[in-house]
Amino acid sequence: MVNIGQRTRDAIPRVDFNARVGTPAGIEVMSLSEFRRRGGGGFTTPQRPDFHHLIATVSGTLKQEVDFTTYDATPGSWLWVRPGQVHRWGDLSEVEGHLVLFESDFLDPTTVVAARLETPGSPVQYDAVDDHAVDLAIEHLCHEFGAVGTSPLDVHIAILRHLLSVLVLRLADRPGGLPSTTEDSETFRRFREAVERDFTKTHQVADYARALGYSPRTLRRATAAAVGTNAKEFIDERVTLEAKRRLAHSDETAVRIAAHLGFSSATNFSKYFQSRTGQSPIQFRNAARQVLPPRGGA
Repeated sequence: MVNIGQRTRDAIPRVDFNARVGTPAGIEVMSLSEFRRRGGGGFTTPQRPDFHHLIATVSGTLKQEVDFTTYDATPGSWLWVRPGQVHRWGDLSEVEGHLVLFESDFLDPTTVVAARLETPGSPVQYDAVDDHAVDLAIEHLCHEFGAVGTSPLDVHIAILRHLLSVLVLRLADRPGGLPSTTEDSETFRRFREAVERDFTKTHQVADYARALGYSPRTLRRATAAAVGTNAKEFIDERVTLEAKRRLAHSDETAVRIAAHLGFSSATNFSKYFQSRTGQSPIQFRNAARQVLPPRGGA
């Protein structure tokens, strides 16, 4: 199934993908009850998985916390937790449904782009709708995953890859999933990827514009068209999210967090965080610790 990565006192626990012996590398499909029996019910403290979770609820309501937002997954709805997001499982005892775990590189590059697999800020929850195509996609994927040995392994893996592609594209195509492709959206895609890669190194729009070969004005226009905010705010939101994750879910000092996020000092980091959240780093940490469960083993 999955393994908890190396823990330190300071770091957010990482969850690594590790397929079971006898199953294809890069994907695992199971029911939520099977996940619970195999120890999934222990994932009750925040974790940072390095792979995708697709969670479909068939009966009961599953509460899941993803990056400080709690989602109620009701029958027919889907949750899509992407690599790098901080995720905490809720109570699985009264819930049934499907769970698909997969690494991004299990899918072909065309699907990765078309389904916006690595898009920060992509929808987490896809509301319940009467979508027969999605129901068929998960049904076929579950059947094929359990049919190992009925076809040559390379054929079995190819079928799984195609069926998973259908599922993620069907989900991404639901209302609110995929934006239309425009020149501005392509510019924003490159900007977003650059921010995700380099937000710990620079917080300045001009630096990204120079690296990507655009003018700052072009990046501002593309960001406003794509997400309704300006480019500097987009960078700041990403930096602030990572600061919140580390303050809430790790024991790292403000000095260490500041250095990781590219600030010259803890004082500058504290001023930056206060101006964007209305709280000092220690105030945010204390408030978050009051609503989160005690830290412990998963």
